[in-house]
Amino acid sequence: MPSFVLHVDVDEFVAAVEVLRHPGLTGRPVVVGGRGDPSKRGVVSTANYEARRYGLRSGMPLRTAVRKCPEAVFLPVDREAYERASRDVMEVLGEIAGALEVWGWDEAFVEMEGDPEVAARNIQRAVSKRTGLSCSVGIGDNKLRAKMASGFAKPAGVYRLTAREWSGVMGGRRTEELWGIGTKSARKLSELGINEVHELAAADEEMLSRAFGPRTGPWLIALGRGDDASPVSSVPRRARSRSVELTFDEDVEDPAVIGAEITRMALRLAEHCESSDRPVTGVTVKIRLAPFFTTTRSRRLAEPSTDAEAIVEAAKVALGRFELDRPVRLVGVKVDLG
Repeated sequence: MPSFVLHVDVDEFVAAVEVLRHPGLTGRPVVVGGRGDPSKRGVVSTANYEARRYGLRSGMPLRTAVRKCPEAVFLPVDREAYERASRDVMEVLGEIAGALEVWGWDEAFVEMEGDPEVAARNIQRAVSKRTGLSCSVGIGDNKLRAKMASGFAKPAGVYRLTAREWSGVMGGRRTEELWGIGTKSARKLSELGINEVHELAAADEEMLSRAFGPRTGPWLIALGRGDDASPVSSVPRRARSRSVELTFDEDVEDPAVIGAEITRMALRLAEHCESSDRPVTGVTVKIRLAPFFTTTRSRRLAEPSTDAEAIVEAAKVALGRFELDRPVRLVGVKVDLG
């Protein structure tokens, strides 16, 4: 029997978990972010559909969100609760799927044989019964098309997008709507006269190879055509990096305070890497200056290491490459993992 790829995406996952924990929030706009206090600095991690109707979105400052929707309920991030809910969802999918590739708390690819519509509805019922959460399911003949299809399925629907439907559904859409193309790549494509998916699909490979490189150029054309040969793999994905960041309640100008926070973050990441036996190959420090200018500086380690002293020293070197001529509102540290 032919096999299909399904992309399962739990609807408004974090907010939905919170509504399950607090049933009185049903039907109300809910925002999860930071410490749940919109008078403090922080950003929206997620907003449910009711909140999105007011223009609230991920990454928006909490102070902006409360101005747009004063009646919203603001809740702090509870990572452990979301991880538990995610494990429950993935256990359900693992019991049903022939192959399961987990992509995060709230999404996964599954490969199944038979009628994909029936399989998608069975998945939705099973997830709802076990966890109380709803999910959208995209059906495709590869992972890219299944991923794109799940976006059209939201909320709690099923949508099918295969090679037969690709051109009609995606051809006239902007290139940045494709999974894998960000704002910068879309802008660069636009400078080449490529704005829509059908134009990307028909683009000259040599031209894109010159502009993006010999590997990325042809890959972008494949995206435009909806082509994706990558298999659904049950081998757990290994994170390539890990990061932490902090938004200060008030702008900080004291370099000692900033340095101490960077050191604390680097030590925290070093402890995690040592416990998981994942050596660090490089460290990146992120600084957001007032009012909202963000930049990064990086430092490669001489050799992969889990040594806390080496990781902290690399973070200090990276921090030293900044010119802190304005107050700082956010700091962060990221480690690249070997």
